[in-house]
Formats: sequence, structure tokens, C-alpha cells
Amino acid sequence: MIYKAAAQQGWIDEKQVILETLTSMKRAGADLILTYFAKQVVLMLQ
Repeated sequence: MIYKAAAQQGWIDEKQVILETLTSMKRAGADLILTYFAKQVVLMLQ
């Protein structure tokens, strides 16, 4: 995944990028979002 590689290089804050990406999808009108990051996001939001 591009996010993982960029985060490993220290170029991005992975948590912030993932949350912003998912939030923007919801704001754009998505009723359902399927993502490889589901488990990670659940843990972040607890």
C-alpha cells in the first residue's frame, strides 16, 4: 500500500492520512466504505 510505504519513509503521518481519506469519502456522500484499514481505524478510534 502506498500509505504504508510513505509512512515507513517518514513522509506522512499514516494515522492522519487514513482518517482524512475515510472522512473525505464519507463527506463526498459514501454510504458504505470498504477498506483494508478497517481494523486499524477501529483501534485508532477507541
